[in-house]
Amino acid sequence: MPRPWRSARSDGPATSAALELARRPDFHRAIITGVAAVVALSVGSALGDIHGHSLRSKLIALCTALAFLVLAVISVRSLAGTLFAIVSFRAGRSGATAVRLIVTFVGCVVALFLALGMLAVPVQHLLLGGALTGVVVGIAAQQSLGNVFAGLVLLIARPFSVGDHIRVRAGSLGGEFDGTVRGMDLTYVTVDTAEGPLHVPNSGMLAAAVGPRDQSDRVITASRSAPTVPDAHTGAPSRWRTHRSISRRP
Repeated sequence: MPRPWRSARSDGPATSAALELARRPDFHRAIITGVAAVVALSVGSALGDIHGHSLRSKLIALCTALAFLVLAVISVRSLAGTLFAIVSFRAGRSGATAVRLIVTFVGCVVALFLALGMLAVPVQHLLLGGALTGVVVGIAAQQSLGNVFAGLVLLIARPFSVGDHIRVRAGSLGGEFDGTVRGMDLTYVTVDTAEGPLHVPNSGMLAAAVGPRDQSDRVITASRSAPTVPDAHTGAPSRWRTHRSISRRP
């Protein structure tokens, strides 16, 4: 059953196909092309030699490296597209776009390094430089990366979804508040509260106690906060005056 926040975009065959793909994800293309890429990698490593004396071994190395790179990119793009449809259906397009970007970037980088390794290109210095750069960036952007990983955990665990009415309780977030989830991405969760939209970091939401909001509390709170009109003569609230007038009836 589609969520209310999806009903406005449920028209059209393209959207219907995307929703069907999100409900029933199809990883066949990604798996088939991934297996073919692994076969190309195995053949190139066993029979190819880019520095060999035989022209045949050089051609095998070049062709298998090219085939592996093409098949790996196709597999990564297919996997990223399927994950985009799943995450978009569950958490919105903003989080799905970030997931697709991360999966595509990481997959293409790994495929490129493996293809360079098949061609006997020295990548040790590149890997060492990348590792050092990753350590420096990780230390500098520790909080941001923590939000990113917390966002991935929220997307996988799904303690709540877009459109859910939730109550959040955490000391680091200033106590307890409730609202409606309007958006989820890899850095923030947007909650529509009574005071306005609130962008909560994913790390804070992951560490908080989250549960469904009781709709009866809103009715009780509204009834308690309803303004009363004082009596012009006695100054008492109008509802008290009404009770007194009723009790005086014979």
